Amino acid sequence: MPVADTSQLISGVAERYASSLFELALEAGSVEAVGAELVRVQALIDGSDDLKRLVVSPVFSADDQFKAVSALVEKVGFSGLVGNFLKVIARNRRLFALPGIIQAFRLIAARHRGEITADVLSAHALTEAQQTELKATLKGVTGKDVAINVTVDPSILGGLIVKVGSRQIDTSLRTKLSTLKLALKEVG
Repeated sequence: MPVADTSQLISGVAERYASSLFELALEAGSVEAVGAELVRVQALIDGSDDLKRLVVSPVFSADDQFKAVSALVEKVGFSGLVGNFLKVIARNRRLFALPGIIQAFRLIAARHRGEITADVLSAHALTEAQQTELKATLKGVTGKDVAINVTVDPSILGGLIVKVGSRQIDTSLRTKLSTLKLALKEVG
């Protein structure tokens, strides 16, 4: 099964908004700070069913979304750039694109720093030492600094599945067992 490039999975709307935000952050010299605040925004969305519903549900009016986002910006204390950006996308009824915008911003910022991103699927959470070792190994293979997004999926049983661009390295126990099962069927 071919692996789609992550940037292809991001909508055009998200890409345009992320590019605009990145340009503003670059002008202000705050790319890292904006990126960190966007990670906080994503964590808030992931941690709140109500906020997730506000972001994805079309039943809320632009005014309701704007009021809710304005209250959130005030409560959490996001910077002017991120706070204003969130208000603009709420006013323009583009909150549904926010997770894609955050992902696209991270990709654009990483590209700007000369990094590439690897999506890693692991059967268990990786320690800091394991993440550092994985980054070093991937840097040796790709020749670039690598930022990793780790997702835990116990169904792979063990090992890792690493996606870098269009390449996928699958060392999962689930895949090895499936291959062994197939080989045994062919023999019998």
